[in-house]
Amino acid sequence: MAEQKDAAQAAEARVPTVIADELHIVYRVYGTGAGKGGATAALNRIIRRKPSAGVREVHAVKGVSFTAYRGESIGLIGSNGSGKSTLLKAVAGLLPAESGKVYTHGQPSLLGVNAALMNDLTGEKNVILGGLAMGMSREQVRERYEGIVDFSGINEKGDFISLPMRTYSSGMAARLRFSIAAAKDHDVLMIDEALATGDRSFQKRSEERIRELRKEAGTVFLVSHNNKSIRDTCDRVLWLERGELLMDGPTDEVIKAYEKESGK
Repeated sequence: MAEQKDAAQAAEARVPTVIADELHIVYRVYGTGAGKGGATAALNRIIRRKPSAGVREVHAVKGVSFTAYRGESIGLIGSNGSGKSTLLKAVAGLLPAESGKVYTHGQPSLLGVNAALMNDLTGEKNVILGGLAMGMSREQVRERYEGIVDFSGINEKGDFISLPMRTYSSGMAARLRFSIAAAKDHDVLMIDEALATGDRSFQKRSEERIRELRKEAGTVFLVSHNNKSIRDTCDRVLWLERGELLMDGPTDEVIKAYEKESGK
């Protein structure tokens, strides 16, 4: 009976949150013809739903399969253009699969440093809108507002939260964006290079918050070129190159193989 109970508890602990099954993502880049040719080609694509002869296909993710579980923190590594960010966008439902499937438990949330912010609104209003967009109630946003601002640290040298976002540096905007996203408990949180911004103090706060999110039964994906952040934060790593999954395993094992291959 005890063995059966242990087996049942182990099975319960391994709850899948994301399953990618032979996932392929293809971008289509259309040529920009000049004059009538370009306009005619565009009209033909709309009417006939057929690509023009000048279409270029980019096979960004090639047959990637993996299963992520509740409580895991998974790093994505690889050279520029390897498909890391594309894979996260597909998991978030922002890109359609050419073939294969993505299954998710709960609502994935993608946090990217390059995500658009409303530059003409103040930081304060962006905090409120960002919280509401993530599904928090107005009461929850009010309760967590001070914590979000304090976590971001953007008011340490003045009352920047009351200024328009266009006055922020890229680092300040990224820190505020991470702070808004991290204020909510997520089923699946995907972070694209967020820890690459800010000073070491903010990075440490970010890493601690990611560990808290994992304890709160979420799953965290982190894309970063900073292998130290991956080592400090993740217990598992997916290594992508040219859209293919080369390795999936424990953090130290995969990063050592990656550094050996890339000469880092």
